[in-house]
Amino acid sequence: MTHAVTRKHVAVLIAALASCLALAACAQQAASAVDPAAPGFLEGVWHGFIFPVAWIVSLFKSDAAIYAVPNDGGWYDFGYFLGICVFGVGARKTQTVYRDRTIEVKAKRVQELGE
Repeated sequence: MTHAVTRKHVAVLIAALASCLALAACAQQAASAVDPAAPGFLEGVWHGFIFPVAWIVSLFKSDAAIYAVPNDGGWYDFGYFLGICVFGVGARKTQTVYRDRTIEVKAKRVQELGE
């Protein structure tokens, strides 16, 4: 069963995306959380790469964190994102399934009980 995409669906999607974008535009990082001498891009890549281990450790140790604060801002965040998605847990190769053969069997009609 296929559903046709109507103008209403497109309008709702555009409105939802615009609302999310407007809400995200209001976000602001605290000035105390940004320090030019703090961890930067390369440390962000490393922290993203070791995220799974750091997360497990942070469950048992209250002084362990998975994200460095303060950091140098956007470059640390970009490195952290790359560390997780490209080099870390998000970099897993998906498995492609190929269909080699098909089996064609004629279906038999099932008669209702009582006939």
